[in-house]
Parts: sequence; C-alpha cells; structure tokens
Amino acid sequence: MGFIAEGNTLAWEDAEQHANYIREHGIIQLLNILKSNKDRHGDDFKWGDEVEYILITNDTFKLKLRANEVLDLLMLEEKRNHGNVDHLWRPEYGRFMIEGTPGSPYEGLGRQLLAIQQSLVKRRESVQRYLKPEESILTVTCYPRMGCKGFTEPQAEVKGPVAESQFLPDMVINPHFRFSTLTANIRKRRGSNVSINIPMFKDTFTKEYVDQQTYISPDQDDKAINQPYNIYMDAMGFGMGCCCLQATFQLPDMEEARNMFDQLAPITPLVLSLSAASSIFKGYLSDIDARWTVISQSVDDRTKEELGKIGLNKNKFVINKSRYDSIDCYISRSPQFRSEYNDLDLVYDKDVYQKMVENGIDGLLSKHFAHLFIRDPLVIYSDKIEIDDEKHTDHFENIQSTNWQTVRFKPPPPGASIGWRVELRSMEVQLTDFQNAAFIVFSAILVKAIADLKLNFYVPISKIDENLKTAHKRNSVVNDKFYFRKNIYNNNSPNGSVENEYELMTINEIFNGKGEFIGLVNVLKNYIKSLNFDAETNQTVNRYLNFISQKASGEIKTISTWTREFVQNHPAYKHDSVVSEEIQADYLKLCLDITNGVVYDEEIQGNFERLDSN
Repeated sequence: MGFIAEGNTLAWEDAEQHANYIREHGIIQLLNILKSNKDRHGDDFKWGDEVEYILITNDTFKLKLRANEVLDLLMLEEKRNHGNVDHLWRPEYGRFMIEGTPGSPYEGLGRQLLAIQQSLVKRRESVQRYLKPEESILTVTCYPRMGCKGFTEPQAEVKGPVAESQFLPDMVINPHFRFSTLTANIRKRRGSNVSINIPMFKDTFTKEYVDQQTYISPDQDDKAINQPYNIYMDAMGFGMGCCCLQATFQLPDMEEARNMFDQLAPITPLVLSLSAASSIFKGYLSDIDARWTVISQSVDDRTKEELGKIGLNKNKFVINKSRYDSIDCYISRSPQFRSEYNDLDLVYDKDVYQKMVENGIDGLLSKHFAHLFIRDPLVIYSDKIEIDDEKHTDHFENIQSTNWQTVRFKPPPPGASIGWRVELRSMEVQLTDFQNAAFIVFSAILVKAIADLKLNFYVPISKIDENLKTAHKRNSVVNDKFYFRKNIYNNNSPNGSVENEYELMTINEIFNGKGEFIGLVNVLKNYIKSLNFDAETNQTVNRYLNFISQKASGEIKTISTWTREFVQNHPAYKHDSVVSEEIQADYLKLCLDITNGVVYDEEIQGNFERLDSN
C-alpha cells in the first residue's frame, strides 16, 4: 500500500497548508538520495513479490472485516523473531485484506525459483492458522458484490463520515489512520466523492438504467447525470479494495534501473490483459475484464481546475491523468532510447525541474520526478513535518508512494543495503499459488533477460496508453491486438521513422511468436538454456513458461473470461447482468474449492497443476 508511518494524520483542511513544505523538502530529500547513490554500482540481482488476499466467510461468502486482527497476530510473530521470518505481512486498504511478501528477497536466478510457489503455499498456511473455522482466504482480484446490501460480516451502515459513500460502509477501511485519511482527503481535495463509472455488460434482459441512486457525482455538471448501461461506484474502497500481484527487482545501478523502468513499461498492458481476473463490479457483470481503470478512478483527486473544467486559479496545473495510471515518460539514457518515444505533452513542475537540473540531475530524470511532484501530499503526519532531510525521506515517499503508476522507479532508502529498484505493478492476482508463481517467475526471468540480452521493447508512450485501454476489453487476449516492437534485438542507435518500429500484434503473437518474431516465451526459454539450470529447476521453470504460453494462446482462459462464463451459465442467472448473492456464493465456493485442490478446472488450470496434487 506504499509508505506507512505511525502518528497522527492531518485532515485535508489542516494538511493543505503544509503541502508546499512537504513538496519542497521532498525534493531536498530526493536530491540527497540521488547524490549519495549516483555512483553506486554492483548490487546483486535481488527480487521479491507481493500477493494480496481477501478474507471471507465460507458459509455465507461475505467479506469478513477482521483481517486487521489476523494481521496483528502475524506481525507479532515478526516482531518476536526480530524480522527473521519466512514471510512478512503488511496492512492493505481493506479491513478484509492482507498483503504477504517473502521474509527476505530472492537472489539471482537458479534453484530459488523452486521456492516461489512453496513460499506462496506457506503464506496461505500462515494466515490460515489464525482463521476461525468459518473463515477462508482467497486470491481473487475483486469481490463480486462489493457495495451491495449486506456484503460484509459484520454488517455496517453506509454514508459514514470518512468515505460518505452510498454503498460502502467506512468499516471496510483498514483501521490504520493512513487509509481513512487518504480516503477522506482525496474526497475533500477534489470537492466531492470520487466518481467511478464503467460499462455494464449488455445481456439479453439487461436494463438500460438500473437503480443505483446517483450515477455520477454532482461535481460533473452540478447535477447528477444518468448514463445508460453504467456501473457507478463512489468510494476509494471499490478500487483500492481490489487485489493485485506485484514484483520488485533490484538492479546493479541507477542506469540499469532506469532502463528497466523503460523496458517494463510496454510490458505492463500485456501482462494486465494476460492476468485479467476482474469482470464483476458491485454485483453486475461489467463490459471490462481488468481492475486498473476502477482503481484509477477511485483515487482521482483532481479538482475542476485540474480537470480543465474551469480556469486555473487555486491550482497550478491541468492534469491529464489520475494519480493511478500508466507512466507518462521514459527515463533511460540508453542508446536504444529516442526522444520521439516520449510523445505525450508531459505536465511537470518547472520549478522542481529547474532545481533538480541545477543540482546536476539530467533532464530526463528531472522531468520524471517533476511530473510526480505536481501532486499534493495526501497523508501528512502532524509529528513528522519537520524532520532531518539528511536522514529521512518521509516527504519524498509521501509523494512517490501516492503516484501509483504501472511501473515505479525506486531509489535506495537512506542508510540501508537496498539498492536501485523497479516495481512491476499491473498484474492481477490469480486464483492458485501455481498461477501466481508462474507470473512471478515469468517476470523475474524477463527482467534478467532484458538486462543480459539488452532487449528493446520501446514504443511511443502514447501506444502504451492505447494498449492499456485495450487490455481492459472483454477477452482482449483473444480478441484484440496491441502495439509491440517488431525487432526487440535492435541495440543500435535507432534511426528512421518511429512508426516503422512497431505494429499491432495479438497477445498470442507477442508471447508465442509469428514468422521471424519468435515471441517472448521462446526468448525466455532460449535464455534459460544459457543459465544451465539443473534438471528440476529447468522442468519447473518450463512448466511456468508453458502455462503463460497457453494463457497467451487462449488455450487456458483468463479468470475474467472463466468468471463471466460461470455467471452466464448459472441456472439462477436471468441474463440481466445481475450477479445475485446465490450466484456469488456458488462462484466463490468454486474458487475456494479450486484453491484448496478439491476441484480441478482445466479451463483455467490446464494440465499443469495436476502435477502438484500427485
């Protein structure tokens, strides 16, 4: 969930007056980091993953609002063992969510790849030790009936003072002050509730308008606007209550990390499409398959001025994206980079940019951070405003950690052994530990192959934005095409037309190849041959890569497609886009049975996971 500290948080009315101070000192702290680490070289390749879980009742299949109690027990183990534990646990936005990571990072590639799935298995077991008999955890991206009447246990009243939501009670929010403050301050800063609107799937008997009280928040045109076939949500929890799968990689130095940031950016829409696992929102079948736009809208704190609806007066910038979105600029100084790839009209703070340039930071990196610093800090701790900028980076992290982009460039923290890192953030969490392990291992091998083989995935940033929109479409893996680079081995200084460097390809073509383009999976299979893995490691890794290959070909369905088909084939479904409590209960029971190995479904598991149960 980003930077979390202890202390008293300020409401927006009080926090706003400190925003410029936090930004000013955040830049000072960033410059101190960059100066002290610019010549840092030779850090080992280390990496890790983050998996998010939801807690449900396994009799009524409601969201159980006591994950914070379970988390307290798990973190107490960590404290007693002075951090020397197999897994680390951290709070997430929802009172029904838990985030688990490895206790220490993985190092390099080799037999440790065998430990990924086992780590995921043991994480589940660790949580399950503290669950009551009627409770279970699941790795599903989006709870289907979030925001419907009586969806939590215990039940709670809506229209609380924090979210002021018509649909979500404040009780769904994690009790740590950061989360409620973030929720309230986003709402107060923008001047209204967030307004999340996504298309409803139009089935035979779907109503053009459904009773959702208000469709769009009044801030749009001073009155509510009805939209046909629309799913409306009004609170941060609808987005930040979704679960994801993330991976973070430490690179040898800053230049390698900057290049990895760039090269992973074009990959993010592809793995979002491939991992798509969220097709139901607020009890309705949607016409999208992925969560990203829902989260993006759920934390959009832009004012009318920043949205360009009225002239700038109080605010400084018209901002074209939410805080939670795709990246807006490349940052590498690699010879593979062309300035034409940065084809968006980047909004950045000129004063921040100038200060960084005056302190010896190159233009590309200065613009990246100056772009992040167009945002206000949202959570300010009253006792942590005046701090030592040489020793702490709280103010920098305040801004950095609330820019939730598809890839994150992470400088080393002060006084730690941790180096330059890049975080891959777009993947949706999968149902089983094997599936999550497959995506984690694929990502790790891809990162190492990019570094060692100098792979080149550059396309213009605008094409990444288009790809991200495409990734949300129903069954985009099978039905749609994405912009991708034709020659990923081109390491020479590029010339000629940028438009000739890429073309539209299907996910199957990108991952499994076409013609002379052999595909990413085959690139990685050839790469691991050079690593001389032992037979067991080689067999396991190839199982993961073959699973990814069959997902890309459509032979194994995405969880979104599988979910949609489950609903449409359910005897209680009335072909009206409504996912009733009965349908949800049967769906989540099936998810739980698959997770626990009681049921095996080849449509989303292929034959790969049968080996684990033998």
